[in-house]
Amino acid sequence: MTDTTPRIPFPTGTIIGYPRIGRRRELKKAVESFWAGTITADELEATAADLRAATRDRLAALGLGRDDASIPESFSYYDQVLDAAVTVGAIPSRFAALADADGSVDLAGYFTIARGEGENAPLEMTKWFDSNYHYLVPEIGPETEFRLASDRIVREFEEAKAAGFVTRPAIVGPVTFLLLSKASDEAPEGFRPLSRLGDLLPVYAELLSRLAAAGAPWVQLDEPALVSESIDEPRDAVLAALATAYDTLGAVPGRPALFVAAPYGSLDDALPVLAASPVEAISLDLVRGAVPRGLDAATASGLSGKTVVGGVVDGHNIWRGDLEAAFGTLTELLSLSPDVAVSTSTSLQHVPHDVDDEPELSDQLKSWLAFADQKVAQVATLARGLVDGHEAIQEELSAASAALADRAAAPGVRVPAVREREEALTEADFARGEYADRLAAQDAALGLPFLPTTTIGSFPQTGDIRRSRAQFAKGLITEAEYLGRMRDEIKRVVDLQEEIGIDVIVHGEPERNDMVQYFAENLDGFAVTQNGWVQSYGSRCTRPSILWGDVSRPKPITVEWSTYTQSLTPKPVKGMLTGPVTILAWSFVRDDQPLGETARQVALALRDEIADLEAAGIRVVQVDEPALRELLPLKKSDHASYLDWSVGSFRLATSGVRDETQIHTHLCYSEFGVVIDAIRNLDADVTSIEAARSRMEVVHDIQSSGFEHGIGPGVYDIHSPRVPSVAEVTELLETALGAIPGRQLWVNPDCGLKTRGYDETVASLRNIIEATRAVRASASAPTPA
Repeated sequence: MTDTTPRIPFPTGTIIGYPRIGRRRELKKAVESFWAGTITADELEATAADLRAATRDRLAALGLGRDDASIPESFSYYDQVLDAAVTVGAIPSRFAALADADGSVDLAGYFTIARGEGENAPLEMTKWFDSNYHYLVPEIGPETEFRLASDRIVREFEEAKAAGFVTRPAIVGPVTFLLLSKASDEAPEGFRPLSRLGDLLPVYAELLSRLAAAGAPWVQLDEPALVSESIDEPRDAVLAALATAYDTLGAVPGRPALFVAAPYGSLDDALPVLAASPVEAISLDLVRGAVPRGLDAATASGLSGKTVVGGVVDGHNIWRGDLEAAFGTLTELLSLSPDVAVSTSTSLQHVPHDVDDEPELSDQLKSWLAFADQKVAQVATLARGLVDGHEAIQEELSAASAALADRAAAPGVRVPAVREREEALTEADFARGEYADRLAAQDAALGLPFLPTTTIGSFPQTGDIRRSRAQFAKGLITEAEYLGRMRDEIKRVVDLQEEIGIDVIVHGEPERNDMVQYFAENLDGFAVTQNGWVQSYGSRCTRPSILWGDVSRPKPITVEWSTYTQSLTPKPVKGMLTGPVTILAWSFVRDDQPLGETARQVALALRDEIADLEAAGIRVVQVDEPALRELLPLKKSDHASYLDWSVGSFRLATSGVRDETQIHTHLCYSEFGVVIDAIRNLDADVTSIEAARSRMEVVHDIQSSGFEHGIGPGVYDIHSPRVPSVAEVTELLETALGAIPGRQLWVNPDCGLKTRGYDETVASLRNIIEATRAVRASASAPTPA
């Protein structure tokens, strides 16, 4: 084939993606206003267009080119995988009525697929590789009719072009799209979404042709699934699909040049396949991976004719990093290809916008950090070095090295007392008594019914609660006024739970802005941001804290709230803590020591908190670890080390209690079967886990594993505004009882209720209790031992 498409060289400096929520969460606010009916679809589109324009202008000001395809078009209203699904017409049959004759859906339909409506459950949600972002899982079956159903990606390129920019459209690549999909409800048993690759590729080919016609010189295809060994598909099938996909797309007449981005790890055996393909540029994540060595002649030859894009600027964390080392890595890449470019290792959607927009952080700490804008500037600096040489950027490299040295020597980074306590730990500090003995002691102490009910921790955070916290933070109300308002809210939540009939009570966490930030604000070694928002999923944003130094607990954090709550009810109250792994996963963690060492420091601080809760009469303590699966390395060779320190840190935090104190943990978005041994080794007395959106798929893993501790598979999907009916909850509970002995089973929502409104929450909890009572009445309770 003779390719006559006009081409421009791949830019010397680029990024894989950029935050899309807006510097002040403008997109979140506009989307939620659209959901509430206070703005129209046209008004939402206008806000999004303004955000895209501001992003292009900002990236150009930071050093990326306006006309060289260095700026990616990576915008999304909700999720990039959902975007790919609606682009190729992969809409589940239950939402077929939302689509027009051409397969397209409007914005309202797009959000309905994401959030569900009535009896139609939304797409399942799960973690995006080893990040804290969540994507929506496409549903693919033999019945899925692939077609180019949306041209939004083309229109956004044309929008940029009209503004004087030549950008780079980006979309999830076809192999990753199918590997991240699940079989639809209509698919036969054993169906593999990857088997539909041949039907999907013509749609991608048509999209490439449309983009070429619009004038796009480059298109970015994101293929992060290539670096993961956790994909449930034989590796040889993945590599064969990869070869087929890019041989096919490479043969599209007149197509744009293709840039395949593979973040989050090393390509390993996928690299030779891409090297032999017709794609013009390949990115390598050189933060998680390394410069490939010992390549065979064919791979070396293939790479030598492509642009090799070195992802040396960390898109996953916020540290300023070692620019001198990064530049050295880029020069090593010249051994693979004479055409080398610099990029971020991943999309910058995982980091906040701008460290200069943080007035509360000290100048010293800010000098150690690089948020998205600073990382773009680093890319521009390194790109200039590739063109003009090392001396041209010596000043910037030296400044980064000086910041590293200052950080290493700063007070608080290493605290002798913290390190001495960690070094004195013994095996006994990581072990509890036998589970059977604990179970008997807890049954006697707590006296809970068959199928005990509880919630995961938080209750809806109303505008009044948020205003009270903000007023107190600004000094507008006294501490006494603030405490009074929080206690009033706790009493309301306790009274509500007792009236509904919940067995184990929570205080609702009105005093907490975020389950990690709250602890970060009360532990030494952390800093918190004011505007450091990142997208977690959809319109949900979080502000990860910054763990910069050795961690310790200067005083009790939650004890007063828990003891006040217990004074309001004779029922057991759960003390609520966030576990060490999740605190690390949902923070920006120091990169100057092993994660396991940092996790043990956090665990010791939590161990002290649990001891104080127990001493104050709290008989149930929940230590949430929703991120346990999230941090599992993508490479299987790294699993054992990770599971050793992650499980060990949880056990260190929780192993100082008496047998009659019941330890709970909570996990969400976890493929339970993948980490079942780790969950068993946590040795928690009760584990609650997300299960409602997947319709209790998890219980089969629980059954086959022989898991014997208490387990609470969720029956209420709190990530959707839907209220589950009594019949729906009953069906879920009966499914769970069909696989799990009743003596083990707990009843609870999937996750905390913070993001939901009170009306839907109360209705849902009432339905849960009504269903539980019905199942209790119809099931045979176990005979006491």
